[in-house]
Parts: sequence; C-alpha cells; structure tokens
Amino acid sequence: MALKLRPGVFDAETEYGIVLLDGESGEYFDLNPTGALVLRTMLAGGTAGQAAQALTKEFSVGIDDATRDVQELLADLRSARLVDE
Repeated sequence: MALKLRPGVFDAETEYGIVLLDGESGEYFDLNPTGALVLRTMLAGGTAGQAAQALTKEFSVGIDDATRDVQELLADLRSARLVDE
C-alpha cells in the first residue's frame, strides 16, 4: 500500500524542504532536503527501498545509511500520525 498524508495533514514546499502541518493539533513539522526527497518519493508511489536509492543518487550517502535514514523518518512520521499506509 502506498504512503499518503493523513487527512488533515497539509504539506508546503519551502526553499529548504517541506513543511507539514497537522491541522488537528496545529503542529508544524519541518523536513530538510533529505527528508523531503524521501517523502516526495514515497507519496509518488515509491517504496522505502526506492527512497533510499534516491538518497544515494542525490546526496553523498551509502545505501546502508540511506536505508536507516528512510526507516527512521518513516517511524517518526508514523509516530506523529502524519501518514497513512
């Protein structure tokens, strides 16, 4: 199943990444360029593996670190109840 923003969560591109607003709580979440790339990839239907590959192509990071970063970001997004799958 594809990743999507939970209803009530809004995103806005910024010069430095993406900002997510949880409309229910009023909390903002700022994603840096690496987090933004992961989120964009997965919202477009990509897998966690594809997001990790995108990180290795765009930034100087190995696949092991990229995979760990993707998993940590996904865990944070789920914990904050920002995404549905």
